[in-house]
Amino acid sequence: MEIVEIRKSDLDSLRKIFLEERQTTFSWVDSATFHLHDFDTETEGEYILVAILDDITIGFISIWLPDNFIHHLYVDKKYHGKGIGTQLLKAALKKTNFPVTLKCLEKNIQAVIFYKRKGFIEKGKGESEQGTFILFELVKNPE
Repeated sequence: MEIVEIRKSDLDSLRKIFLEERQTTFSWVDSATFHLHDFDTETEGEYILVAILDDITIGFISIWLPDNFIHHLYVDKKYHGKGIGTQLLKAALKKTNFPVTLKCLEKNIQAVIFYKRKGFIEKGKGESEQGTFILFELVKNPE
């Protein structure tokens, strides 16, 4: 697997991953509110790294660099549990300053567990249209 900066050729695959993973993960949200073009609007202006395996786009991470804020991290469900998310996170942390923050929906249990294992600490909670989110912070590289 390799991690590269986003290429124009990745866009269609990333739109599909973004749509399908949100529909599956956020089962408590009306899936009709998710659209293919959401990827473009949700990541506009962000730094995006893409995971590629055998010339197939399998995941991405997007970061709002001015605030060192991880906005999105998604991996195609066929590749869950294979360390892809961890590799994307490690690559992203090389491009940021600390502290790094992110918001994770509280009901997204797998993601909450993932970020805690990576050293993120809960700094607070808030409300969004999709439910309660946890504000996580990572103050130093966990390596």
